Formats: sequence, structure tokens, C-alpha cells
Amino acid sequence: MHKERGTVFKAHVLKRILGINEQQFKISRTSSQFSSKKVDSYNYIIVGAGSAGCVLANRLTEDPLSTVLLLEAGPKDTLLGSKRLMWKIHMPAALTYNLCDDKYNWYYHTTSQKHMDNRIMYWPRGRVWGGSSSLNAMVYIRGHAEDYNRWSREGAIGWDYEHCLPYFKKAQTHELGPDQYRGGNGPLYVSRGKTSHPLHHAFLEATQQAGYPFTDDMNGYQQEGFGWMDMTIHQGQRWSTASAYLHPAISRPNLSVGEKTLVTKILFQGTKSIGVEYVKNGQRKKAFASKEVILSGGAINSPQLLMLSGIGNADDLKKLGIPVVCHLPGVGQNLQDHLEVYVQQKCTKPITLYNAQKPVNMVRIGLEWLWKFTGEGATAHLESGGFIRSEPGVPHPDIQFHFLPSQVIDHGRVASTMEAYQVHVGTMRSTSVGWLKLKSTDPNDHPIIEPNYMSTERDIWEFRQCVKLTREIFAQKAFEKFRGPEIQPGNHVQSDKEIDAFVRQKADSAYHPSCTCKMGQLSDSTAVVDPQTKVIGVENLRVVDASIMPSVVSGNLNAPTIMIAEKAADIIRGLPPLRENNVPVYKPKTLETQR
Repeated sequence: MHKERGTVFKAHVLKRILGINEQQFKISRTSSQFSSKKVDSYNYIIVGAGSAGCVLANRLTEDPLSTVLLLEAGPKDTLLGSKRLMWKIHMPAALTYNLCDDKYNWYYHTTSQKHMDNRIMYWPRGRVWGGSSSLNAMVYIRGHAEDYNRWSREGAIGWDYEHCLPYFKKAQTHELGPDQYRGGNGPLYVSRGKTSHPLHHAFLEATQQAGYPFTDDMNGYQQEGFGWMDMTIHQGQRWSTASAYLHPAISRPNLSVGEKTLVTKILFQGTKSIGVEYVKNGQRKKAFASKEVILSGGAINSPQLLMLSGIGNADDLKKLGIPVVCHLPGVGQNLQDHLEVYVQQKCTKPITLYNAQKPVNMVRIGLEWLWKFTGEGATAHLESGGFIRSEPGVPHPDIQFHFLPSQVIDHGRVASTMEAYQVHVGTMRSTSVGWLKLKSTDPNDHPIIEPNYMSTERDIWEFRQCVKLTREIFAQKAFEKFRGPEIQPGNHVQSDKEIDAFVRQKADSAYHPSCTCKMGQLSDSTAVVDPQTKVIGVENLRVVDASIMPSVVSGNLNAPTIMIAEKAADIIRGLPPLRENNVPVYKPKTLETQR
């Protein structure tokens, strides 16, 4: 009896530590056996369980009469139903692990960039339930109201700020409660940076000493200025779209979810999409959609799948021997991204994250997180940041800052070597535009990715400003008691020519690829989807993800991608669009000054 009790207790403790949820375990086991039906037919098939796909799967299955199949190339984000067993995903501080290997990551690379010393750039993208929201730095930034008004002018009618804001709010539960800008009862939990770390406080003080405003909500009335960041972290855990939208819906009988399932082709009857072909466990299979196929693979996978299926530039498709279903030359064009550079300063006091990265401390931090979801493991440490304008005359911020009390080398693939702090700084509306094309007809081959970085004089000038304006902030009095020598660019880099060379050598992607299936009017020959997210020239096919942005927004892309999916779900379900008129947005008193 005593022995049995002990065993039961041990099992209970193990479940407590690992967070294993029996019901979830049973459900996830059955949900992945979706292909046991005789004929695989659903109302909707969604390709990609990422930031958009998880949202759509949840919203479309709210209608019990709609059946949905969600297919993901990567694995689940839990093991035996436990998040703790997948701590590399769910512990916020562990984020660099998955950025650095290809287990949950497509691990893309660009062509060599001729305006950046011929460097080949690394592009991580999520390949797991939650997509890139399971890999990213959990920064929740919406962009500026004017980004969405610009979309409307660019042909995405009905996607201006007053039509997008309600969907940002619908998605969100902000820990500070709802207001005119924040949501209070959505599935996506958002928390606010609240660290007492002296370097974050020094950074915010320094920005004010340099003459910039403090903003108490860069996602609200005033983006311009510096303040505490919003983060998709809830109770010490990463709050991806898989956590927010997919897991709560997974027990619905009308939702089937596949993992490790690579969709290789969209099936057509003439120009009508009727389903998809996919490979699972080495077997080629088909699934059919009576209403629509929806691509949510992201800015690389969605255009790639369209082209593999015969939708794209007819000349390019013919060269590869792909039968043309629809000549749509905009597919894969208009590729936009954000670049950023790290400006790093040595710290004279042992207060950075350098010590936390020593093995013995990492074990201690990891154990505290595994037990209680608290401590230094419960944050990504990117808790302060801001937005400024690069020069007078710029109507809204075009430079973004993330501050970190640590040193990052090569995307976190190389360990930090000293006590240091840094700012990630980059431009928001680059004028360099790229493209992607198929390398071959093999769906496993990554496409050719050509971002065409730093190909305009304007981009070069803006990055020069990024370095100069950051140095000015780091030189303020607030940093006096912490400031050691500049590590990067280094004091030897002073002239414009030297700064430009530094940017070419050290700038890297901020991981925001977008705009490769842009939304626009039928009269626009470069548009891929219409404002209803329907692929132009074919029937029953949509794209809903960051690829449909007409132009990149001024900020991180996860929050806007979730908003796009929330709004698209209403369009697909035939619900009237939400709208909020006359919501006030900050404008600088004068554009004659830079700050």
C-alpha cells in the first residue's frame, strides 16, 4: 500500500513538473491521425499552423458546421501534451536555441548580397505549431496607424487603420486592461515590460536626456518615443498563436490538425482550387476542400506553393516545366524585410546578462522556470525600446530600437564574451525591394531568396543615421556610471564611409520578410490577392499571412499578422467588418525638427 501510494505521488509530482495534461495528450494523439478517414474532405484546408493559420483554425471552427483541416510541415509545440518538455520553445529566455538550429526552423538563407559585401544572410522561419510565433523574441508591436492608411491607398481598400484597429483589439487581452487601443478579452495575452534592471532604466532616461518623449503605449495613441515594450508572454511562458488559438480549439470535433505534413501542391479543376496534395511519413496523399484552400505558410512558403502549383509568372513556370494555371506575375515579387544593426557598449559593472549565461546559472534559472515559470527565464529581456524619425519632414517614425542588457553575436549562435549592453536599431520603411523564385520543382528545395538589401542611397543614409543617433543616446549622462568602451562599431569607425562599411559588414535581418503576395486591386498587375484575400484569377483559394501586406509596416510583424488573420476570418465567414472611427493618433507638433 505504502509503495503504491509512493508511485501515485511520484506520478503526480512528475505531472506537476512536466505539466502533462492527459486530455490534451489523448486529443493531440487523435488529431494527428486525421488521414484515417476514407475520403479526406473538409470545408476548409489551411496550409501552415503559424501566426495566421492557428488564428484561422480557431475562428473558422467556432461555427460547428464548418470542418477544417490544418496542415503543418513541422512538429507540435508540445511533447506528451507538456510545454515544460518543450522548454526550448516555451521558456522566453531560451529563444536563441531554436533560432540557431533547424529542428523547428526552415533555416533559410538569401543569395549573396552585392550591396553588403556579398554576404549570405540567415533567415530563420518557424516550422512548428505556432510558426514564427514559437521562435520569435515575443515583441508585440502593431506598427503605426499610417501604415494601414497607406495600405488602403496602395489598393488594400478596407484595410485602413479604422478597419484594422478593432481586430488588433479583438485578438488581445492586455494585462493592463482594455482601453481605446487595447483589447481585454481576446485569446492573445500580452504583458508589459516591467523590469527593475538598472540598464533598461538608464536607457529610457538617456533617451529623454537626448530630447525624445516617453510614450506610455507605443501600440496606442503615440508610437513615437521610448518606453516599455509589450510582449506575448503570459504567466512566464511564451504565448504563441498555438498557445492562444490552436490548443484551446484542438478538442473541437470539426478541427483536424496535421503535423510533419508537407503540402506539395494545390489541386485544381480548371482554375478552381479543390484541395491539396501532401507528403506525410513518406507517403503522398490528397485532401479535398469543398469551400476553400487557404495558404498561411508565410512570406516564403505561400508564394513558393503558389508557384509549385502553377500560379505565378508564366515564363518562369514554363522554364521549370510547371503547367500554368494562372499567369500572376506578382507572386514572389515585392519582397520586403527589416534590417537591423547592433550598437554595443562594454559595461563597467557586472549587471548584464553575461553571468546568467554561465552554465551553472543557466541550470538554476532553468530549474526555477520549470518549477514555477518565474525568474530570469520568464522574459526575453527585450523590455524597453522605441521609435523615432530619422530627420525633419518624416511624418511618422522610421527607425526602431530594441534595448538589451546583453551582447548578441551572430544571431545568438556565438556565446557572449563580456559584460555589455546593446541596442538593436534599424530602419522601418526601406526603399530596397527584392523577390523570390523557385530553384526547382522539388517542394523540399528552398526557393531563391533575393532581398536586394541596401540597394538604394536612401537606405544607406538612413542606416548611417541609425548609428549616429544611437551613439548620441548612449553618450547621455544616464549611462555614465555603466559606460565602457564602444565594442561595435568601435571608436575607430567615425566617418560616413566607415559607418557605411560597418553596416554592410554587420547589419542582419530582423526576421520580417513580407509582401510577396501583395494585396491590391484587380487593375494592379503586381497584386496577387484582392482585398478579400482571394487569389486573383482563380476560385476558392486565399492567402492569409504576412505575404499579403502591400508594404511592410513600421514595426515587428507578429501582431499585424495575427490581426490580418482575425480580419480575414470575418471576411471568410461573411461577417460585417468591424470598424472604429475617429480614434485619435499622435502627430508631432512640427515636422521642422527631427525630435
